[in-house]
Amino acid sequence: MKKVVVMKFGGTSVGSAERIRDVATIVRDASKTYQVVVVVSAMSGVTDLLVQAAEHAEQRAQKSFRDIVDTIRHKHIAAIESLKLDADTATSLRANVTKDLDELSGWLEGVYMLRELTPRARDLITSFGERLSVQLVAASLVQHGVAAEPVTANRCIVTDDKFGDTQPDLKASAKKTKRTLSPLLAELVTPVVTGFMGATTKGIVTTLGRGGSDYSATILGYCLDAHEVWIWTDVTGVMTADPRIIPKARTIDHLSYDEAAELSYFGAKVLHPFTMLPAALKQTPIVIKNTLEPQAVGTHITELATPDSHEVKAITSMKQLSLITVQGKGMTGVPGFAARVFGALAVAKVSVLFISQASSQYNISLVVKRADGKHATDALHEEFRRDLSRHSIEMVKLRENLAIIAVVGEGMHGHPGVAGKTLSSLGESNINIVAIAQGSSERNISLVIDETDVPAAVRHIHDAFKLERDPKA
Repeated sequence: MKKVVVMKFGGTSVGSAERIRDVATIVRDASKTYQVVVVVSAMSGVTDLLVQAAEHAEQRAQKSFRDIVDTIRHKHIAAIESLKLDADTATSLRANVTKDLDELSGWLEGVYMLRELTPRARDLITSFGERLSVQLVAASLVQHGVAAEPVTANRCIVTDDKFGDTQPDLKASAKKTKRTLSPLLAELVTPVVTGFMGATTKGIVTTLGRGGSDYSATILGYCLDAHEVWIWTDVTGVMTADPRIIPKARTIDHLSYDEAAELSYFGAKVLHPFTMLPAALKQTPIVIKNTLEPQAVGTHITELATPDSHEVKAITSMKQLSLITVQGKGMTGVPGFAARVFGALAVAKVSVLFISQASSQYNISLVVKRADGKHATDALHEEFRRDLSRHSIEMVKLRENLAIIAVVGEGMHGHPGVAGKTLSSLGESNINIVAIAQGSSERNISLVIDETDVPAAVRHIHDAFKLERDPKA
């Protein structure tokens, strides 16, 4: 029996009839060697439209959300026409798209009537993009001579009920996935599975968060004991820096799961941050490839990092952040103080991206998303209201318009001078560092700087470590 490879195709890879035909060609060619399981995102832009439609429905803007549904309808019908399918297939596909969009309209009208968009309703509404795209991709595969069948991932992936940002139950998902997909694979049928979505144990549709189709792919890879997971996107792998900032940035041949996780967490757009978790559990290799350059090697992600002459592998950044500083003499040596800080933020449902604390324990600094900044600050003011009135806490201060620069690489571990070179490169370019943190793994140095300094900071650090140079050269 052929080895199973899970192939995920993002929104730009299925964004038009031409791109869908490219996907079909890639899958057809790979099917000569592997048993392929396809995972697809919604057509590019469709998820954003669905979010807008849901919000318009809640705001009672009936014409606006109906117009959006019509836009989505025209986009998919136009793609069906351009795919040049046989008449019966095209007719059936148009009918299915119409049926799904009629169902979508019904849910939007319900939100409109209730004037309430619950997280559960938002998940259901935003899942329709993938439900539509799998049908087009499966039809194109059949046209290219590949037996294929669309599958909604609520038949495979079991999640918790934290709508909008659910987590999978891998053990339950493995049982359900094998029950759903194994019969298709046994008959050499290629399943085309919706990314992004799953379902609770009660069958209620959930989503894995924006960009969650990558995560879907590695979850299915885990469930099927896949040989590899291939993430097809519009770039040729993970790069040493954002090519919009560094035109000379190059593709990285190999990363460890830990390196890839650090990069995705701190802003690299190629992978969803949770993608590596299921793959690492079974040491399933992940390959990042470009649908427009399918012959390119791309980036391979595995358990261990390949030796590299560069101590640093890549630089990434995350913008639109705020820094909150809690400071006071009454913090020093007081057990449980940090627990109060994080407990207050947990109750406020604010995720902390970065932590820095002086060894004197005189202050603690936290970075959060800018959208959460005021809410988080208010929560901390409330938690320490008495401490502030007694002056044991001197201030809870919010600073906005900041960014994190992350310098990542396994080669940094035990290598003297990496932090010094990083800081010197910024000092020489007059870029002020607001806060700094480095984990004990030594694979990441994170720096908080003003948002406007990000392009210059990335350029100077990239130049300092000569990352444009191919280590194999």
